[in-house]
Amino acid sequence: MTETDVRLQPKKKGLTRRQKRSISRGVQYAVFVAAVIAFAVTADWDRLQNQFAQADIARQMFPDVITLALKNTVLYTLSGFVVGLVLGMVIALMRLSSVGPYRWLAGVYIEIFRGLPALLIFIFVGVAVPLAFPGTEIPGGTYGKVAIALGLVSAAYMAETIRAGIQAVPKGQMEAARSLGFSPAKAMVSIIVPQAFRIILPPLTNELVLLFKDSSLVLFLGVTLEERELSKFGRDLASTTANSTPILVAGLCYLLVTIPLSFVVRRMESKAQEAIR
Repeated sequence: MTETDVRLQPKKKGLTRRQKRSISRGVQYAVFVAAVIAFAVTADWDRLQNQFAQADIARQMFPDVITLALKNTVLYTLSGFVVGLVLGMVIALMRLSSVGPYRWLAGVYIEIFRGLPALLIFIFVGVAVPLAFPGTEIPGGTYGKVAIALGLVSAAYMAETIRAGIQAVPKGQMEAARSLGFSPAKAMVSIIVPQAFRIILPPLTNELVLLFKDSSLVLFLGVTLEERELSKFGRDLASTTANSTPILVAGLCYLLVTIPLSFVVRRMESKAQEAIR
């Protein structure tokens, strides 16, 4: 066979890119279905139902799980979010300041509180502060302690989010405000910050979801029966009944709040992307 004959032979066609993607998806679906079937076949559903799905125990939790535990969880979260937002705003402006010590202090704060576990912050607020300042009490009792602890944790993350939002606003906005006679501070408050918040609203809402879950650490502060949040409420009843159904119900109550909030975040992110386009 000559070289010319070799070149004239038809080339074997391989799989197209679309066919490869289809095969890959098919394999992934098959693995997923196999895993689900294996779990459904091997799990002991009777034991799971007896331990996690006792209807009579679940009924005993109502209405207190909503009117007390969920209410306290929401209050703890909102108070911590407000403190974190205000403190985060201050730290973000310090990070953008032309004064060196302000930038240095803000950077140290962010690195420390982003690096420490939230549990240590709660212990610090609940134990170290009273020891360091004997006779002083944080206003608001447990609610005040939780607000400060959650605020300290979230402020480090919010500060970086707010700083990024401010820097994302076109510099021409500040220049236009200055040309209209605004002082730098007034331009920042009236023009730049409102635009920055429209940009960072989705990540701030996501931070709210994270704080809602972090509020479960309030049990390390020592709370009364009337101050219990969802996790503490569920754990106490689980210990009393020797059953895990209260923990499952508490988890469902968390999802009752976090899933709608997550949906709101996705919607806002979609609208933000559409606005960019």
